[in-house]
Amino acid sequence: MVSNLVIPPNWSSFPEEFRQRLGSTVGRQRLMQSEGSILIVAHWVPEHDEAGRRGILFWRDGSGEWRASNGDPGKGALGMHLNRYAKRLDEYESAEAKAVKADQYLSLLEGLAPVVRSSRNLLETLEEARKAIPDDRTLIDHRDRAYDLSRQADLLYESAKNALDVAVVRRADEQAQTSQKMMLAAHRLNILAALFFPFATLGAVFGTTLTDNWTWAHSAIPFLLYILVGGLTGLLLTRFVSRPG
Repeated sequence: MVSNLVIPPNWSSFPEEFRQRLGSTVGRQRLMQSEGSILIVAHWVPEHDEAGRRGILFWRDGSGEWRASNGDPGKGALGMHLNRYAKRLDEYESAEAKAVKADQYLSLLEGLAPVVRSSRNLLETLEEARKAIPDDRTLIDHRDRAYDLSRQADLLYESAKNALDVAVVRRADEQAQTSQKMMLAAHRLNILAALFFPFATLGAVFGTTLTDNWTWAHSAIPFLLYILVGGLTGLLLTRFVSRPG
């Protein structure tokens, strides 16, 4: 958040117009101009899962002297601010190079998205500042570097997004192959069950005392009939189970 309280007390000549135009929150990144001086309202590099935005002020007074609200020294303050963006993007590039799973790419994209937006808005703000003070070579250099950082962030985001798509497709293919194997195993189990179900049923029925008084119960005929009827019935059930849907 940015309010009048974050304006350093040693900015004694800070234009009153700027004070009045600064609200209780940082708002968007933007440029303010007043009587030859400019104020760049910028955002710190967004942290992962950071809901709000923290502000930082860069003030160039009428004499061309730069100041930063965080205490960074003069002309080097904007460069140091850009360095922080560069460092964060390098960290995300390293993470992108190590990522292999979809959840890793998702976490990377969640962290990258606010950095992409913030770096793009910072570029637009610095472009406005360059137009406001066209003879400041330092601003031109910062604008050019902000462009490089914004492009790097965009390319890294697109690369991570494409890698996520590939990871999702690969995962879906792996799941499809696993499902196919499970379906094949279940089909084989159904065939085995259909083949031996008649044997189990016949064995349960005729393995009781039902056949004790049969005159031919102790000959080989019942066993042969059991094998024949069970086998034929099992083949019929197997064919029924195996037919297309």
